[in-house]
Amino acid sequence: MRRALVIVLDSVGIGHAPDAAKYGDEGANTLGHIFARVPSLKLSNLCALGLPTLLDENYSWNRKAFGLPHLASFGRMQEKSAGKDTTTGHWEIAGAIVDVPFAVYARFPFELVRAIEKEAGVTFIGNFACSGTAVLDELGAEHVQAGNPILYTSADSVLQIAAHEEIVPLEKLYEICRIARKHADDYRIGRVIARPFTGKEKFTRTANRHDFSMKPPRTVLNAIVDLSLPVIGVGKISDIFAGEGISESHPTKSNADGMQKIDELWSQKRDGLIFVNLVDFDMLFGHRRDAAGYANALTEFDDWLGHFIDKIDKEDLVIITADHGNDPTFRGTDHTREQVPLFVIHERESRDLGIRSTYADVAASLAEFFEIGAAWPTGCSFLSTCTSRV
Repeated sequence: MRRALVIVLDSVGIGHAPDAAKYGDEGANTLGHIFARVPSLKLSNLCALGLPTLLDENYSWNRKAFGLPHLASFGRMQEKSAGKDTTTGHWEIAGAIVDVPFAVYARFPFELVRAIEKEAGVTFIGNFACSGTAVLDELGAEHVQAGNPILYTSADSVLQIAAHEEIVPLEKLYEICRIARKHADDYRIGRVIARPFTGKEKFTRTANRHDFSMKPPRTVLNAIVDLSLPVIGVGKISDIFAGEGISESHPTKSNADGMQKIDELWSQKRDGLIFVNLVDFDMLFGHRRDAAGYANALTEFDDWLGHFIDKIDKEDLVIITADHGNDPTFRGTDHTREQVPLFVIHERESRDLGIRSTYADVAASLAEFFEIGAAWPTGCSFLSTCTSRV
């Protein structure tokens, strides 16, 4: 029996990537800037895995305090795909590199909007780029009065549809989004997102968000399922992969809910892959430029990790990483093109994995771990002597 766990700390970047200037992100450093902004932040358990060795010297307060051996192998990864969004990051982690970036719109084309409206039987209001909270302030009351769903986007390749849960029932909103997903494929839009909210004068988004992604190419998740092993998605993993390569899904309402589900599944499962996305870092604190809240979320994860480490057997494989950055001290409210941390707990090893040239090294490592057969065509396993270091 072989058991693996991949935890994606959504947006926990560790310093701008070499090509960050192409994305307007030179100087971004999610973790480093949070440490600088919140000096009391310690993250002792991530430090025990090797975090201080990965931090820029300007932000590592105790590099010498945590010397080898660490409890994990450690390194950085940089994205090879074109983009800095959730979909490209996760697909690359699973072994599919996106060479052509998803399309980004400041305003969706009339033909696309009209096609969705006609099939769904709705008329949208909005259709502009805006933050999810600001769009509710601007259009929430109009929506409640007229019942028209709110259409908006952001700097990512996303088409978002917001509606009050008492005005547009959840299943109706999801159906509108499924229709939008069909039409959005032709415009190469990465995700359609249902954004339900509640409230009367002050509107609040609920935890019933649902993402509808483009169907990905074949990933290592499909290959694991083909071995009749379970691939269990926790959080929005199934949404990100449009259900492809996922045999069981457990949506979550928060990071705390996600960590609880990891504990439950880890105690129940002895083989297969548990693939987790913890989204609060990005959704609640990165996009809202809340460094203090981000630090608190990191502390909560670190505290949980301290208890979970003792549940990892020597032969298990546990990988902790991220999908992009979202520096809460940086300009704008967008994701940031950053390298991401990589921690690998397996066989009590502690090695410096260097800077990996693609997130797909995770997929190659999972392929080796589960003995899929031929080496995964993208990436290089960090479990063997193969290296894709920069």
